[in-house]
Amino acid sequence: MTHPHDADPVRASLAEIAALLAPAHPGVAEEVLRAHDSPHAYVSAFADRLDDRGIDEPFGGLARIALVDALAAHGLLAEFDWKEDPQEIRAQLRKLESRPSVDPWDLFEADAATTLPTDEFLHACGRHYREIGAALAVLDIDSDCYPVAGLRAARADELTALAARAGFPVHHLGTDPRRP
Repeated sequence: MTHPHDADPVRASLAEIAALLAPAHPGVAEEVLRAHDSPHAYVSAFADRLDDRGIDEPFGGLARIALVDALAAHGLLAEFDWKEDPQEIRAQLRKLESRPSVDPWDLFEADAATTLPTDEFLHACGRHYREIGAALAVLDIDSDCYPVAGLRAARADELTALAARAGFPVHHLGTDPRRP
């Protein structure tokens, strides 16, 4: 028997994104799909979390917010303000469960980068992650923040394609300095 949601390409893409970014945490996909399938129930269940974002009712980007929040709750995403201290960015990236096994900071001239604006510093981080086969991706939630998730560089294009099918852009840090 087929599930009524099986023909929904957005739903399928959201599930695949969650599996890609949180393979050991099926609860991430459950939260994202709940936001997609039952937005009123999701808003009700996560009212406190959503209140911090000024969200009190369903809207078109709710599943993206659910993805970002669920990934963050599992230590798989760090969210940075548009004007974040480079040392704080470095500290939060080091805490990510999805961080690479080799620390890219060993390759990074720390003192030279501490005065960079947030977007430039994040791109520098992305370039150093790429050098060791990892990637940093910004999941665009139409905000002035940078929700950043880590993944293997070999899967970056797959994430971009899935996100496009789900209806939102993903920007890979360190690949295009003009985009955040």
